Amino acid sequence: MSSQIYYPDHFNIFCGILKQRYFYRTFTETRYLHMKLMIASDIHGSAFYCKQLMDAYKQENPDKLLLLGDLLYHGPRNDLPKDYAPKQVIKMLNAISDQLICVRGNCEAEVDQMVLNFPVLSESCILYIDGQTIYATHGHINSPANPPKLHKGDVLLTGHTHIPAWKEYDNFLYLNPGSVSIPKEGSEHGYMIYEDKTFLWKTLKGDVYHTL
Repeated sequence: MSSQIYYPDHFNIFCGILKQRYFYRTFTETRYLHMKLMIASDIHGSAFYCKQLMDAYKQENPDKLLLLGDLLYHGPRNDLPKDYAPKQVIKMLNAISDQLICVRGNCEAEVDQMVLNFPVLSESCILYIDGQTIYATHGHINSPANPPKLHKGDVLLTGHTHIPAWKEYDNFLYLNPGSVSIPKEGSEHGYMIYEDKTFLWKTLKGDVYHTL
């Protein structure tokens, strides 16, 4: 038995020097039914907080790390995060590129793909884990205000707002890990874990502050 990760749209990656593995395609990956998934979003080029995320990643030892976009650029609406150093973030993420799943944020561009060794330009992906359907996207296109077509019990998982969230809607459950580097509304620098049909919200130090 296995779980699946499916990218429904084609990777929009066009740079002449890119290797063949980055051609337009639909991507399907199969994993064991039991899967520990780490979820994080909105690093925005902060080497300081990316290093803390990498330390948490080593401690958690997940099967995959799902990144919900906005990896390198701080964005014109945000102040510079602590230790803004995209080149250092690139190095840290490329070091674990075979363990990453990533969707495109509103701050990603083709130039980001040129320096990252894993696909970052897919608008969304669908994960099937433990019988649970999780629609993962950044949140600037599909959001609770503009959800994709989901069935009751499905999960809509986004970043973008920099605010952790867990809210039940009529046809889906909305979840958000918050931001790694620029949390808003007094929230924690943190990430999420999904394992054994349970979602955990954690600080970058690994402390659990919400369970669902």
